[in-house]
This record gives sequence, structure tokens and C-alpha cells, in this order.
Amino acid sequence: MKKFYPVYLIFALLSIAVNAQQASDTNLEALTEDHFLQGITMLNEMVAIPNDSHYPEQMAKNLEWSKRNFEERGWEVSSLETETLPILLAEKKHPAPTKTVLFYFHVDGQSVDPEKWEQEDPYTPVLKKPDGSSWTVIPMDTLKTSYNEEWRIFGRSTSDDKGPLAMFLTALDALQENGQELEYNLKVILDFEEELGSPSLPAAVLEHKESLTADMMLIMDGPRHQSNEPTLTFGARGISTVTLTTYGPKNPQHSGHYGNYAPNPALRMARLLASMKDDHGRVTIRGFNDNINLTGEEKAILEQVPDEEEEINKKLGIAAADKVGNSYQESIQFPSLNIRGLSSGYVGNEARTIVPSESIAEIDIRLVPESDPNRLFSLLRNHIREQGYHILSEDPTEEERMKHPKLLKWEGKIAYQAFRTSFDSAPGVWLDKAYQRAFGKSPVKIRMGGGSIPISPFVDALGIPAVTVVTVNPDNNQHSPNENIRLGNFKEGLKTMLAILTQEM
Repeated sequence: MKKFYPVYLIFALLSIAVNAQQASDTNLEALTEDHFLQGITMLNEMVAIPNDSHYPEQMAKNLEWSKRNFEERGWEVSSLETETLPILLAEKKHPAPTKTVLFYFHVDGQSVDPEKWEQEDPYTPVLKKPDGSSWTVIPMDTLKTSYNEEWRIFGRSTSDDKGPLAMFLTALDALQENGQELEYNLKVILDFEEELGSPSLPAAVLEHKESLTADMMLIMDGPRHQSNEPTLTFGARGISTVTLTTYGPKNPQHSGHYGNYAPNPALRMARLLASMKDDHGRVTIRGFNDNINLTGEEKAILEQVPDEEEEINKKLGIAAADKVGNSYQESIQFPSLNIRGLSSGYVGNEARTIVPSESIAEIDIRLVPESDPNRLFSLLRNHIREQGYHILSEDPTEEERMKHPKLLKWEGKIAYQAFRTSFDSAPGVWLDKAYQRAFGKSPVKIRMGGGSIPISPFVDALGIPAVTVVTVNPDNNQHSPNENIRLGNFKEGLKTMLAILTQEM
């Protein structure tokens, strides 16, 4: 027998639900304000620990700090051993969980060149305010009495990726102090070699698959859309790298004596690289972009991203973009073939009138889900052979030099694959609700980011969807001198973490 409720009771119940939601949203604002300075203090403490992933002794101190801070918060922490540095797994279990969410952060940072920083030490965080086209240092203690969302904290890894980790830990503290319990299990992976390409991560994920089991994965890394609006990214390109070396004479030779006689390896390398792309930046290697055909629906998804391409071009200082796709968003749906470095002979004050002995080109290939890196490598090698080269895996022997007119050494490495998650996936829908609560609107949703993060091993091995929660300002100078985080982004990032951690599944 069906039950019927009076109309007034239905409206009363709806009113209670709406009021509860509004109260919850108000609580987000209050918790954010009350714990903002606590988060900044934690960030400054973290940044003060050098974290160049090329130096294991630096990363050991970061690992110790991370382990201690999660254990102090009542988390179970275990070290997943690898061939290089360990990966830290922290868990917070619920007695009757609805789901298990796996969060990913990395704690290491890029190398620093202190001379290029506009402060004495990149690992000593400095608060600065905008002053025309420059920045003026102000005491960190100023934040106890004043706040401006445009002020920034400068220091290595303030944005990539210690800022997001500080936001997350601060949000946990805020909820615990407020007596709020989470409804699901939390697992956190801390990677200490992300900036090195996470060389041990794929094997570690397979080996510790059971410990990492979850329903979804959130990657807490990366900048917001250029508009600096709240943003979610639903995929990332993978990456592989190739080093090519062409050869001329065994030793550099006088360009007057042998300039018209000994083949110049730099010229050969230039011609080889030029043969791989047309004047519009499109890859000309046969089959490179096969299987990538954007549908009308997919193009509509890309068009909803509020890019201002004139502003992007102005920022980059270019009059026109390459013609790979019809827009910026379309361009990053294709695999890239990028010359990231080129070397031969000498330039500037060291220039010499020689025919160089070799030329080296460093190439990175950004991958999309439709592109198999082994297949792309094969296509690239075939293209090189078609240009008349004999391909080697080592420097040529005397016999090889005398036998083959055109020699090339190939060194290739596949780091990790791309991944992509649909907007209407479980984490996509859940996160959208959290953002609606925090900001009163849906976030900018990006189908796939152009950069690379080592997440595909988790997606493939665990069979779970993954979404990237990006919080930091897009102009944060990550990987570069004067890396920074905007205070307004830190505060909104803290609010984002609180909204996610309190959102019902």
C-alpha cells in the first residue's frame, strides 16, 4: 500500500534539505577562512625542505616529513619499496565506507638555478605583492593582519606540487577540528620521483595492486585553465622520448680545409628534422595521426572551454599558431613531435670554424589514448630509414663509418601512456556536485590536458577512472625560476579540498 504525504510536509522536507545544504556551504567558507593561515604556515614549512629529485638525500627528508605528518593525523602509513625511491601510501579507513578514493600527489620538484631567482634562496618562501611589472617583498607576518588575493608566495614547489598537498592536509585538520567525519575510505599516494618521470611507478603499481585498490582516483596536481576559473581535467597525454645523433668526421675538422668535403652532421640533422613536419607544424610521417578523428560531439566538448586564443598568442609572443587542429584544445588531442633540444659545435664566444663531429637532437612525443608509442617509434624509425640513414644503438664503429654514408644513433624511452575519463563518469559527476557547492557553478571541464602525469599505470592496472583536480594559478612558473602560488588560489584550493572531502557519494 502506497503512502501519501501532505503537500506541506513535502515542502517542509525540501526546505530542510535546502537549508542543510546552504548551512554546509556556509561551513565551507568559515572553515576556509579559519584555517587559511594554518595552511600557509604548513606550505612554508614544506617548501623550506629542498626537494630536487636528482638528490635522494633531499627526498629522504621530504619522505620523513610526509610520513610523520600523516601518522600524526592518525593515518596508517606504509612504504612501497621500489628499485629507486619508495612510494608512500597513507590510508584513513572508515568503519562502513561507501567508496574508496585514491588521491595522488608528488612531493619532488624540478632542479633550481638560484642565480635566476629574484630572491636569495628558492627554498626560503617569500611573500610578494605586485608592483607594476615587478614584485615587492613584504614580510610573511603581514598575513596575520592583512590579506590580498593577488599576493603570492614565491619558492620552489609552492605550486608544483607542495601547494596542493598543504591544502589537502589543512582541509583534513579543519574537518577533524570541526568534528566532521568522512563517509568513505581515503588512500593517498605520495610520489617522490614524478619530475624524473616516475621511473619505478608502473612496476610498483602492479606489485602493490591490492593495497592500491580503489573506486576512483583524483590527481592533485597542475594549474587551472588560463581564465583561472575552477577547473577539472579529465585526461592527460603520455610521454616518450627519443635522442637522435647524426655523425660527420670522427673529430671536428677545420671548415676551410674540409668544409666542402666532410659531411656536416648539423646540416644533416636539420634536414632530417625538417622532413618530419610541414611549415604549419603538422607531422608528415605517414600514419602518425591515424585513428584520431574528432567527432562533432567531441569538438563541442572542446569548444566549451573558454580559451582566449589571442591572449594565449600574446602571452607566447607568436603571431600565429601551428595548424594542428582548429583550436588550442584540438591541438592537444593529437600526439606531438617536439624538438626539445638541439646541439652541435659551438656558438657565441665559443664559436669555432669547424665541421662538427656529431649533432644531437632531443625529441619528446606526447601521447594520446589512440596512439601506441611502440607504433609511433616504428613509424619514426621507418621515416628515418627512408631518408637514407643506417640506424645504430651505439656510436658507430670504424667499419660502420666506412660502410654507411649516413649514420644515426637511436635512443628511445617510453615513460607512460595517456589516459582519459568521461565527464559523466562517477568521479566526474561527484566532483561536479562538490564544485557546485563550493563555487555555485560547474567547473571548466577540460577533456585532456596537454602535459603528462604518470597516472596511466593506475588506470590500467586498477581499472579505475581518474580525474585531475587542478587548483593553482596558471601563471605559477612551475619548473621555472620564480615559481609561485597566488594567495587567492591557495584559499580557493583549500575550499575545493573541503568541498570534495565533505561531498556525499
